[in-house]
Amino acid sequence: MPYTLFIADLHLSAQRPDITQAFLAFLQQQAPAADALYILGDLFEVWIGDDNPEPLLATLAQAIKQLSEHIPVYFIHGNRDFLLKQAYAKRAGMTLLPPHQVIDLYGTPTLIMHGDSLCTLDIKYQKFRRWWDQPWWQSLMLSLPLWYRQHLAAKARRKSAQAKASYQASGSASIMDVTPEEVPRVMAQYGVQHLIHGHTHRPAVHELTVNGLAAKRYVLGDWYTQSSYLKVSAAARQLFFTPLPEH
Repeated sequence: MPYTLFIADLHLSAQRPDITQAFLAFLQQQAPAADALYILGDLFEVWIGDDNPEPLLATLAQAIKQLSEHIPVYFIHGNRDFLLKQAYAKRAGMTLLPPHQVIDLYGTPTLIMHGDSLCTLDIKYQKFRRWWDQPWWQSLMLSLPLWYRQHLAAKARRKSAQAKASYQASGSASIMDVTPEEVPRVMAQYGVQHLIHGHTHRPAVHELTVNGLAAKRYVLGDWYTQSSYLKVSAAARQLFFTPLPEH
């Protein structure tokens, strides 16, 4: 039976070769038989520009490109790789999609996104997001020397880790999850009863009501501890998890 695959939040980096190997295995084993692969953001731990010469990025571009010669590969930016542009997408054979996209999944209109825009209670993050979402701000960042972008990226990762730890210590980690009221509002805005997203690292299938009708929200898992993907066919939507080897 034909099926489509969805992944998000792999956070690929040279520091985690185990995740890279799991992703390469996924591209070779699960993905080729699919109708399409959708990558819903944070494929990389950080993205400082398409001009980054890091060897890992060339390896991954080649592997994704090989898959794209058989099936279409689509990419939606996440909050870690929002600076990924057309140059790298072309190298990898990926089609860039807008932040919110409604697709026809075997007769079911489905909204797909990274998911960070749904976390409206995280005020500090949303303020930052409004900055980096501006084309002029992105152009400014990409005009900086590569070494300085690397410095800024490292600083941003440290601040992100500190903020996460602070939320958890204060018992307010829930603000990093989606805002319950925002989900049905956005789904109603796009006229769908099905939503697929990542970002929160809280894989699950949630049932809710949108416009008085039953609806479902599918949350993709991250790849820090397992390779996680959603497999969608006309008959079923299944979340899969495969534990990564100890690293």
